[in-house]
Amino acid sequence: MIELEGLRKIYYMGKIEVPALRGIDLEIDRGEFVALMGPSGSGKSTLLNMIGLLDTPTAGKIVIDGVDISSLNEDERADFRLRKLGFVFQFFSLLMELKAIENVALPMIMNEKGYDRAESLLELVGIGDRALHYPSELSGGQQQRVAIARALANEPAILLADEPTANLDTASANQILELFRELNNRGQTIIMVTHEPDLGEKADRIVKLKDGMVMQ
Repeated sequence: MIELEGLRKIYYMGKIEVPALRGIDLEIDRGEFVALMGPSGSGKSTLLNMIGLLDTPTAGKIVIDGVDISSLNEDERADFRLRKLGFVFQFFSLLMELKAIENVALPMIMNEKGYDRAESLLELVGIGDRALHYPSELSGGQQQRVAIARALANEPAILLADEPTANLDTASANQILELFRELNNRGQTIIMVTHEPDLGEKADRIVKLKDGMVMQ
C-alpha cells in the first residue's frame, strides 16, 4: 500500500541544515494499523506529513497505492489527497460555525458527493444524535469523533492521525483508539503518530523512530 525508499528531509535555519528524516525505508500493507512512535524531534510528524503529501521530501521515493507521488504536479497532489487520504489532527480542526453534520459533509461537497454519507458516518463513529450540534456544544472526545467522520467522508484508502488523543482525557483517548480498531477491523488502513506506549500497543505494528531513522 505504501512504499518509502531512502526518504530524507532537510530543513534550513538560515545556512544551518536540520535533518528531520535520514533515509527512511518502510513498507505498510493495505489494511494495516501502524503506530509511529519515538521521542520529540524523532521525525514522526514529518514522516506522516510526507505520506500525507503535506510536505515534500528532500530526497527519496514515495509510492502510495501504486502511484509514484514524485510524478504528480501540485494540482494532482491536491486531488490525490482529497480522494485517497483522510486526516485526523490533534486539535480537531473543525469549523466552529458549522454543525457536526456540515463539518463532515464539507469534503464530500468539495468532491461533489453532497450530504449523502455524512449522517451515516456520524452514526458509524457513535454520535449520530449530535449531528445538529455545533463543535462548541460537544466534548473533546465528541469533536474528535466528528473529525474522524470527516476524515472518512471520501472513503480514503489511508487514514492518517497525528497525535489524535493528545488533547483528550484517558477515557476519551481509549474510546478513540477503540474506534480506530473497529475501523481497522473493517479494512481501513491507519497510520497514527502517538507518544503513548499503551495506545501504540493497540496498533498492529509499532514503527519506532529516533533522530530521523527507523529503529530496528
